[in-house]
Amino acid sequence: MRALLSRLALLYTALASPPASAQSAAQLIADAAQYEHGEGVPRDLAEAVTLYCRAARLGAADAHYALGWMAANGRGMPRDDGTAWRLFALAAEQGHAQARHLLALLPERPDATLPACLAPVPAAAPPVQPDIDLIPPPEPAYPAASAPVRRLVDRLAPQYGVDPRLAMAVIAVESGFRPKAVSPRNAQGLMQLIPATAQRFRVRDAFDPEANVRGGLAYLRWLLVRFNGDVQLVAAAYNAGEGAVERHGGVPPYPETRVYVQRIAALYRPAWHALPVALGSVPAGD
Repeated sequence: MRALLSRLALLYTALASPPASAQSAAQLIADAAQYEHGEGVPRDLAEAVTLYCRAARLGAADAHYALGWMAANGRGMPRDDGTAWRLFALAAEQGHAQARHLLALLPERPDATLPACLAPVPAAAPPVQPDIDLIPPPEPAYPAASAPVRRLVDRLAPQYGVDPRLAMAVIAVESGFRPKAVSPRNAQGLMQLIPATAQRFRVRDAFDPEANVRGGLAYLRWLLVRFNGDVQLVAAAYNAGEGAVERHGGVPPYPETRVYVQRIAALYRPAWHALPVALGSVPAGD
C-alpha cells in the first residue's frame, strides 16, 4: 500500500493533455510523496500533509486518499479513523477505487472533522426566517421541454442527497434543458460538464442525459459537503471552480459568476442545503 501511495502521482502523467489545475495537483502530490517517504529529500511528514492538502484543495482525489491514509495511520497528523473516513469519502466521491474499498473497512463517520487545512470556507449561521418562508415557494415556470429532465432528476437526485429543485435550477441556467448543449468553453450536456469534470466523476458520454445528470449531481454533492451546504458558494464553485471560491474566501469577483449566482438564487430560494449524509454510498458514475 505504501508503494502505491508513492506512485499515485505517476498516474497523472499518463493522462493526455491534463488541465492546468490537474498538472499542478500532480506536482504537489509528487512532492508530497517524496517528503512522506524520504525519497531524495529528508523525510518530513508535516510538509507532506501540507502539500497533499494543497493538492486536495485543487480537487485531486489521490490527495484526499493520501491524507486519509496518513490520518488512518497517524502519520503527520493525529490518528483518527473518523477523519480518515471523511477523506476517503471525498476521494470515493470522485471514483477513487482504493478509497471506496477502505470506506467499507471503517465505520461511517460523516460527523468527523476534516484536517484544519481542508476546513470549508467559514459560513455564517443560517438566518432565522419568518414563518412565511417555511412554506415552500412555488416551482419556477420551466418550459414544457423540461418535463423529461424533471422525471430524470426526481429519480436520480435522492440517490446523491441533492434537492431536485437545486439540480433543476442548475440545469435551467446551464443548458436550458438542452441535452446536446455545448458552451464556448466546451462544457457539455444538460449540466454543462467540462471534460475535466466529466472525467473526474467518471462520465463517459456527457451528451447522454442520465450520465450527464449523474455527473452533475455527484459534483453538486461534493460541493455541498465542501462548502457546508451554503448554496451561494456551491453555485459560485459550480460556475468558477471550487479553487476560485477558496482563493477569494467567498463568491469570486467575476461578473459572470455573480450573475450566475443570482440566477440560481432566483430559481432556488433556500440559502442552505442539508448536507448529504452517507458519503460513502454515492452511486458510481456511468
